[in-house]
Amino acid sequence: MSSQALRHVAIIMDGNNRWAKQRGLAGNKGHREGVERIRDVMSACKRQGAEVLTLFAFSSENWERPPKEVEALMGLFQLYLKNEAKKLKKEGVRLRVIGSRERFSERLCKAIDAAEAIACEGETTLVIAADYGGQWDMANAARQIAVQIAAGELSPEQVGIEQIAQHMCLQDLPPVDMLIRTGGEVRISNFLLWQAAYSELVFTDTLWPDFGEAALDAAVVEFHTRQRRFGKTSEQVADGA
Repeated sequence: MSSQALRHVAIIMDGNNRWAKQRGLAGNKGHREGVERIRDVMSACKRQGAEVLTLFAFSSENWERPPKEVEALMGLFQLYLKNEAKKLKKEGVRLRVIGSRERFSERLCKAIDAAEAIACEGETTLVIAADYGGQWDMANAARQIAVQIAAGELSPEQVGIEQIAQHMCLQDLPPVDMLIRTGGEVRISNFLLWQAAYSELVFTDTLWPDFGEAALDAAVVEFHTRQRRFGKTSEQVADGA
């Protein structure tokens, strides 16, 4: 049984399109239903004592989807920010959006800035990863370090794990303890590659629009059945070494 605290939960929210197709609905209906689940999962995470919930909303690769779907997703994202920022603030939740914003419209960028400014404080944090990819995150960190080396502010010998970590997204937050993927796929799809290095992976066939508080609670039960060794032996962990 895991005695580790569950501080940071990350979720790949997959299955919206399939959920809609099973019901004869347009794909955007699945995405809209999926947005509703965010509140449920946030509530369950808070009850379980998690400090951070990170959601994979839109990947760097999702731009390859049909233009109409991308446009609908961007519109839904902007609507969510507008509708939820004040609610998040009232509930004591800090909002952070990570990822590249270069391909977002000016209107969406302003909506992100406004929402983050409103929900800028709180005991818990909701992170939305949009136009995000783990490889992009690491390349971005490497680029920043390269600039420091070129400016003579840092030597190559000083570059190590800690130095790289300082330039990664979420550097000030706990590492991911549990990464959940809904929808039946068994891969992490370029999500939080650095931050989830030692996370417990939980894959479920449940489609995201059907993933509510009970499903999150079940994943937490699964998490606590794992022994987190971090390179140690089972005996060392049992002995508290």
